[in-house]
Amino acid sequence: MSLEGYFSTGPAHERPVFEAVLAHVSTVGPVHVEPVSVGIFLKRAQTFAELRPRDRWVALSFFLPRVVQHDRIVRKVVTDHGRYHHVANLRGPEDLDDRLRGWLTEAYLNSPT
Repeated sequence: MSLEGYFSTGPAHERPVFEAVLAHVSTVGPVHVEPVSVGIFLKRAQTFAELRPRDRWVALSFFLPRVVQHDRIVRKVVTDHGRYHHVANLRGPEDLDDRLRGWLTEAYLNSPT
């Protein structure tokens, strides 16, 4: 599925969030963007972050080598093969604050190349 095809059917609030997230992680290094039916996966050799649209926000999930306890993390942290899956909800690109950008950078840098 192409990125344009993916966005042609999604909610209007999804693309600005995606663009803000991609703009940040692209400053860290090369990113493979994989649009699938449930959302967009951001990858190096494997997925380090996912964007999944919801009615009023986009669920941004990312994998870290540690557990983060913070009010931005909206779901219980789950272990997945030594990585910890975190989820934060973004209603718009302005919700991508410095803390989330830091966690995305950490997720990218800790993802296999």
